Amino acid sequence: MEHDSSRESPSRDGSSLPGEWPSSSLGQAFSQIVHHLSGQESRRGKARNAALQDLSALLEATECDQLFEGSGASLGGMPEMLGKVAKALEKYAAPPKEQEGREDDYSAVAEKAAAVGLLFIKLLRKVESAKNSMVCLAWKRGLRHLAGPIYIFAITHSLQQPWTRPRSQDVAGEVLTLLLHVTQCGSVAGFLHGENEDEKGRFTEIMELLKPDLNKESWKNNPATKHVFSWTLQQVTRPWLNQHLERILPPSLLISDDYQTENKVLGVHCLHHIVLNVPAADLLQYNRAQVVYHALFNHLYTPEHHLIQAVLLCLLDLFPVLEKALRWKGDAARPTTHCDEVLQLVLTHMEPEHRILLRRTYARNLPAFVERRVPGLLVWPHSLISSLWYHIFSFVCRLGILTVRHLKRLERVILGYLEVYDGPEEEARLKMLETLKLLMQYTWPRVSCRLVVLLKALLKLICDVARDPNLTPEPVKSALLENATDCLLLLDHCSQGQVKGLLAKIPQSCEDSKVVNCIRKVQQVSEGAPYSGT
Repeated sequence: MEHDSSRESPSRDGSSLPGEWPSSSLGQAFSQIVHHLSGQESRRGKARNAALQDLSALLEATECDQLFEGSGASLGGMPEMLGKVAKALEKYAAPPKEQEGREDDYSAVAEKAAAVGLLFIKLLRKVESAKNSMVCLAWKRGLRHLAGPIYIFAITHSLQQPWTRPRSQDVAGEVLTLLLHVTQCGSVAGFLHGENEDEKGRFTEIMELLKPDLNKESWKNNPATKHVFSWTLQQVTRPWLNQHLERILPPSLLISDDYQTENKVLGVHCLHHIVLNVPAADLLQYNRAQVVYHALFNHLYTPEHHLIQAVLLCLLDLFPVLEKALRWKGDAARPTTHCDEVLQLVLTHMEPEHRILLRRTYARNLPAFVERRVPGLLVWPHSLISSLWYHIFSFVCRLGILTVRHLKRLERVILGYLEVYDGPEEEARLKMLETLKLLMQYTWPRVSCRLVVLLKALLKLICDVARDPNLTPEPVKSALLENATDCLLLLDHCSQGQVKGLLAKIPQSCEDSKVVNCIRKVQQVSEGAPYSGT
């Protein structure tokens, strides 16, 4: 292969200075390949194929000791040159910008990725041979320069994405498997954070390689970068993640702040992983938790059900972190919390919402705002202590008795959602019944004054479900009737048995057997008979 005359020789008196290419003929051959892959020639099919063929022939003809030379007094040498080759190959196989990407472009990317993957396999085989030969001791330095770019390539093309095809995914998967084998790692997580406490891992190196493509100006140049970052982040958990917080939090916030819903959801998933795997003390330091909270809170104004679902799940796990910074004095009223603020906004959006998917998303998460993972007791009136419905609950509500702050709006939302058919699965109505049960359990002193309104709504629901001819499957009908019966039982307990008296004459005049069965269950349990409901 002739030397490219357009490029000056990097030789400096026959030595290789730090950061420069080696002056050996092998080093110049590699540098010429890097030039072809990184320059405008990479867009031409003939130049592309020639460069890849030259590299393949070069790897086959070069012995291991010659391939990894330069580990002595020279700080550069072949290991660094191989790292430049790996970076050039990874960039060469990267997908185009999102606005430029078309189906034919993505097919070409998959072809390039398959060809590059085969070259990475050859390169890793060389590392493996050098490792097993015990003659060439420089393979470790070579692997240190190669591992990062090869990993990014493997993740870019092994995930299911528009620019991948079955062939390129298979080759990328083989590259990743071989990389883990050569590095003696049992999993990707071990590769990133280290297989043991003494091993540093390569997460920092991967983040540094991704960093130039994860700033505000460049993060959309390569559509694969955000997915590689997100997938890599998900592999590292406690106790390793907190030491990388400064590297991972800014890109996660940047991705979540995009105008595209897909990117918002991806960024929120990254933030959620950080919240779950970084200690609260680290999140509270420098007000990081507040920054995350405000970023998430703003997303609640976007009416996209996928985004709302991701944001609410993340916020529910962030609340305990934020509450650690609160200080409440027993002689004063409890201050409103972030949970109060979010619940107020959610209820505001729920009342007029008519889109089914958003209604289901809000309803699915509403019980979690009532329930809280803090050990405690549920306190019932003294007259109910001996009843069947007195339990020691393992969790108390997220807002506790403070749920009464939102009781009127919760009542309106719950009753409004119970009136509307929600499709065969009836997810929204089932979740609303669950929320109503929790609400009555935790705010029982205020329930009796709402007896008539709640009783009418529950009886209407029972009648509607019982008379539904064929829209709802039988298992779903049974679940709705059972949950509605449980709500009637709780309502009877909170009103000191008034429900039993109000329902006494219904079995005599009602001809629907399902409605009558529900009412009789309430009467039997009120009189002390056993009931198998929840």
